[in-house]
Amino acid sequence: VLFAHGRRFDAYHVRFRDVARGGMRLVTPNNPEQYALESARHYDECYGLAYAQQLKNKDIPEGGSKAVCLINTNGLSPAGKEFVMRKSVKAFADTILDLIVDTPETNENVVDLVGKKEVLYLGPDEQVITDDIEWIIQRAACRGYGTPAAFMSSKPKSGINHKEYGVTSEGVNVYLDVALRHVLGIDPTRDVFSVKMTGGPDGDVAGNEMKILIREYGDNVKIVGIADHSGCAEDPGGLDHEELLRLVHNDLCISNFDRSKLGDEGVVHTVDTDEGIKARNTMHNRLEADAFVPAGGRPNTIDDHNYQHFLKEDGTPSSPLIVEGANLFVTSSAREKLHREAGVVIVKDSSANKGGVITSSYEICAAMMLGEEEFYEHKDRIVDEVLTKLRDLARMEAELLFRESENYKEPLPYVSQVISDTINAATDALASALDQLSEEDRDSLMPLFRSHLPKTLADLSFHRVKESVPEQYVKNAIASTLASKMVYKEGTRFIESQPKESLADIALRYVEKEREILRLREALEGAEGLEEEEKERILGLLERGGARTA
Repeated sequence: VLFAHGRRFDAYHVRFRDVARGGMRLVTPNNPEQYALESARHYDECYGLAYAQQLKNKDIPEGGSKAVCLINTNGLSPAGKEFVMRKSVKAFADTILDLIVDTPETNENVVDLVGKKEVLYLGPDEQVITDDIEWIIQRAACRGYGTPAAFMSSKPKSGINHKEYGVTSEGVNVYLDVALRHVLGIDPTRDVFSVKMTGGPDGDVAGNEMKILIREYGDNVKIVGIADHSGCAEDPGGLDHEELLRLVHNDLCISNFDRSKLGDEGVVHTVDTDEGIKARNTMHNRLEADAFVPAGGRPNTIDDHNYQHFLKEDGTPSSPLIVEGANLFVTSSAREKLHREAGVVIVKDSSANKGGVITSSYEICAAMMLGEEEFYEHKDRIVDEVLTKLRDLARMEAELLFRESENYKEPLPYVSQVISDTINAATDALASALDQLSEEDRDSLMPLFRSHLPKTLADLSFHRVKESVPEQYVKNAIASTLASKMVYKEGTRFIESQPKESLADIALRYVEKEREILRLREALEGAEGLEEEEKERILGLLERGGARTA
């Protein structure tokens, strides 16, 4: 935990690993009473956000972290408030750098009780603007931070803009696709299905999810309801796709929906009337749909006190499936009650919307390994490969989620937590064990780091790894890649059954057996005298049995 106190701000940075990444957010309460309330829960909020990030970060080298800067702007003019906010960002970032850069100045003035290098990365969260991002990167370079371009993500030119590329929604849609097949027996590429959403066409997750639904499923998907800050649009026959895409492409909220595009039973409510506010606030409960995708809205919207409003009069849910694109829309206890009392299947946020953190991690890698112009030249290919990787990681986790939930009769949110905890525990055990390996054994695992990277990034810059990427980062990347590979392939029970002290040896043997399986596949594919059908059966057995069987 890092704590900073300034003239008008207090700030915490909480992390779960020495190599960690998470957003910085600014909290500016509107009055003294609200400031006192936010101050009382300041650390708890920062810790909770960092822990949620740790669960999401299971597939990447960085552990979870969060920075929350609470700023007292009471009594200030709008210009004064803006000045204090920007000044607080600079002071807080400089304080973090004071504690983590290794320079004669800091070595003289900082008491180091950790005894090893701390590798922290930030990202923009609430109220952090582009000017802040650029200043922090320049300041990190000035202060001697080893990889300044990677210290802050979402850079205007050499970053991967989450909204522009729809990275979070690409992952959310994979979970929705797998869930529809497992829970409702719907093949969305062939069958008609319905969805209701919170979050508007101008929002990141919601707007991109609309685009992806229409891109992937065409007329099969009926988006029957959308609610955002401006109101809601409802149509049991499905809202017009072309009109939704017009709103998305022009960054317009749902109240701008053209009423002439509605069906006979369609309606648009706006929040300039009491009736419209009520309709907007209850849309996610009232409308019936195969799936509900909260992709925007306030945290804890569905909680212990109101979860029953999601149920119809006969006790069945208005949607049997929820895929959480937004963070914390449903509280933990409400999830449990909806599942126990009404059989609602819920894909938890820490699984469903992890695409954003995966993308930011790859942006950090690119910033360490490529110059800004070099990245920009190859950006389109790198982004396409990042999207492919995050979809693959989402599908592997989604398939494991449903497999273990069905096998062990446990609710999905619980299984999601187990998967995150198992991968993180295995990553930590492997990272610790890697320190004890010989240099030869560590070098033999470098192909794992290469396979973690997008192909174009690896082809361009893998030869620079030792000189440009911190050793701890590479070690964590190898550990997290191997841990997630083993868990997704073999399941959580296999990893949990292994003694922690033996995990590194088992992992090394696992890697070697994977190579052996690959050699067998290549030999079999080139073998003569076998019928193609017989060859495919043997290849299938090798794939299903995998390294564990070998």
